Amino acid sequence: MRSLRGLCVVSLFCMLGCAVGPNFERPKPPSIERYTPEAGPAATIPADGKAQHFEQGARIVADWWRLFNSPQLDTVVKEAIANNQNLQAAQASLRQSQDILRAGYGIFYPQIDAGFDATRQKFSPAGVGGSAPSSIFNVFTLSATVGYALDVFGGERRAVESLRAQVDVQHYTVIGTYLALSGNIVNTVIAQAAYQEQITATEEIISFQRDQIKITDAQARAGLVPYANLLSLQSQLAALEATLPPLRQKLSQTEHLLASLVGRTPAEWISPQVDLADLTLPGELPITLPSELVRQRPDILAAEAQLHSASADIGVATASLFPSFTLNGAYGSESGATKDLLKSGSNVWSLGANVTAPLFHGGTLWYKRKAALEGYQQSLALYRQTVLSAFAQVADTLRALEHDAESVHAQSQALSTSEEALRLILANYQAGTATYVQVLIANGQYQQAKIGYLQSVAQRYQDTVALFVSLGGGWWNDEENAAGTVSKRN
Repeated sequence: MRSLRGLCVVSLFCMLGCAVGPNFERPKPPSIERYTPEAGPAATIPADGKAQHFEQGARIVADWWRLFNSPQLDTVVKEAIANNQNLQAAQASLRQSQDILRAGYGIFYPQIDAGFDATRQKFSPAGVGGSAPSSIFNVFTLSATVGYALDVFGGERRAVESLRAQVDVQHYTVIGTYLALSGNIVNTVIAQAAYQEQITATEEIISFQRDQIKITDAQARAGLVPYANLLSLQSQLAALEATLPPLRQKLSQTEHLLASLVGRTPAEWISPQVDLADLTLPGELPITLPSELVRQRPDILAAEAQLHSASADIGVATASLFPSFTLNGAYGSESGATKDLLKSGSNVWSLGANVTAPLFHGGTLWYKRKAALEGYQQSLALYRQTVLSAFAQVADTLRALEHDAESVHAQSQALSTSEEALRLILANYQAGTATYVQVLIANGQYQQAKIGYLQSVAQRYQDTVALFVSLGGGWWNDEENAAGTVSKRN
């Protein structure tokens, strides 16, 4: 009999030490070693006097935007990190999840409550067969109750595990918001500089085009050229002038976007003036191995944490299929007068245990568990898709940087050729062997080549930003400053 009792005690402690449901295992990193079907080059072609080199496994600095060597850019990023409302909302959501987790830990402690009741009653002995007259009296009760839920099958532990995983989700959401914010700031500053320089180049073309129209108008009046030439030039001018309002609108939008990113209204914040010439193109670009990327990109880590939470939810749903055990007790005193509450004769107490076993719930508990299993499969599919999208983004960016270098090289040659042509035409014009119309045409070609060059340079800068963002931004090298939150859980 004693052996049987001991076996039951051992079995109970064994059950208290385990939790039903699967134990979460992190998905294995992919076995691939590159992002594109073929091995990429170690560097881009030299373009505009500079090639970009790809360094496998190199360290990514957390404040990667400083590589552009622009104090104005650094100031805007710092102000945005301090005041951006989306980042502050994400941080508040993280703190909320941490407090919910702390609240969840309370289930592992006894639940103690105190109470005081005061009632006035009228009792009639006739109700129990007596003949005495009814009486009116007071009843005062002072009590304390204790309840403790035995987590035999680990349902509560799985629930807390799920809450802990949700903290991780919010943690990596904060870092992802921080990374997206810094990337958006740098991209917007680059776009602002490019739009401003495109507007300047377009205005110069329009000015020369108007001079050409004046000369052609005079020639048409003198009968030297057909009137159709004038109409053609006027049509070209109108089309060119029509490109200015959209460019100015885009410039205004970048200024307004920057204001909102730094937590200000457009009316109270003026963006700093940054030219493309003020930015330095980073020449050494780190490349993270695919197996490391899945442990560094915040969106992948957030998807992994969500998968962990879904795994723990299976344990919660599974534990609900088994009996639940509760220990409870109460101690207090009861008296007709408050002065007698602390006397030994008024003490009352109770001890008890409760076992609740689900017998029939119409399939509710069973299908909740099936729903939890499907929720895990959904989270697993979303995690895998997040990884696939991340790899595709890195592959796109690497190829884009190669093509950007080719584009900048071609646009630079076009700009150099048109500039040389303009120089020769001006020399011929000064020598009297070329007309002013030829000068205007050559200058227009030069300005158009300049616009194409500016666009290609801006795209190269923005794709460089995209590479840092797609690789995770290096937040793990300076997480405290990156997120201002708890330590990472890798």
